[in-house]
Amino acid sequence: MSEKDKPEDLKVHGQAAGQQAVVQTEVVVDDSATVPSYSNFCRVTATPEEVIFDFGLNPQPFAQGRQDVKAIQRIVMNFYTAKRLLTALSMTIQRHEGTFGVIELDVRRRAGAVQQPFRTDLARGPVGPQGVVE
Repeated sequence: MSEKDKPEDLKVHGQAAGQQAVVQTEVVVDDSATVPSYSNFCRVTATPEEVIFDFGLNPQPFAQGRQDVKAIQRIVMNFYTAKRLLTALSMTIQRHEGTFGVIELDVRRRAGAVQQPFRTDLARGPVGPQGVVE
C-alpha cells in the first residue's frame, strides 16, 4: 500500500518509516477560584470503584481518648487518579526528605529529638543535646 493509499489516520507526516511522532500534552491549571484550607487529619476509605478522602482539623492531635474531628472537605476519586496522586506525593516527599532529612512520623521520637535534656559532663561542664556542635 502506497502512502497516498493509506487512510488518513495511518499516515505519518514528516516522520521516517517506523518512527512515531511524539505528542506532548501541556495541562494548564486555573487555580484562581480555589479556596485554600489546612488539614492535619485525613481519613481514607474506599468503595470498589472510588477512593474517598475526608480532610479535617484535629485541634488536639496528641490528646488521649476519644477525639471528635469534623471533616471539612471530601475528595472522591477513581483508583487511577488515586494511584497518580500516590506517585506524585511519593516523589514530593522523597525530594523533601532528600533536602531536609527524614520525616519522623512517631511524635514521641520527634519530640524527643528536639527536647533532649541537658547533661553535665564533669570535665567540660554543661553539654547540649547530642548531635549539636558546640
